Amino acid sequence: MVRLKRFFKHRWVNEATTRQVLPSELLHRLEQRIGASERRHSGEIRIYVETLLPLQYLYRNAPTSELVRDRALEIFSNLRVWDTANNNGVLIYLLAVEHSIEVVADRGLNSWLNAGTWSRLVTNMSGAFRRGDYEGGLTHALEEVSAVLMQHFPLSAGERNPNELPDAPIVN
Repeated sequence: MVRLKRFFKHRWVNEATTRQVLPSELLHRLEQRIGASERRHSGEIRIYVETLLPLQYLYRNAPTSELVRDRALEIFSNLRVWDTANNNGVLIYLLAVEHSIEVVADRGLNSWLNAGTWSRLVTNMSGAFRRGDYEGGLTHALEEVSAVLMQHFPLSAGERNPNELPDAPIVN
């Protein structure tokens, strides 16, 4: 029954719903913020917003949290966030229909962090999203990710960070 409810829930919405809360102007501002952040550290940040899970996920008999985590890991791989010079890429993944957030960081960054680092970020984002403040939630998340990257992967004076991955958020 849970899978059937999930299936209908995911087939009922479309990308237009997501585009209403994340208009192109907001996505452009987020792209600018990511670029500004990446000029201060050697990490790479990606934002991926997905309206609903692909069909093959809906047929799996697993808790939604597991499906969302698996999908975030797949996106992390597909976008090659793991393939940065310092292994310090971060993906912020949002699944709109489930109101779910996952943060996936590469091994070079995760080795410096404790388990609570990303859960606090997700809690703060969730609170902002519940209030309808998507820009505030994503901006605060970017600031927190940037602070972690600046702490562990700062750029030296005069050093430049080549932009290894696109800065533009993706909405599907």
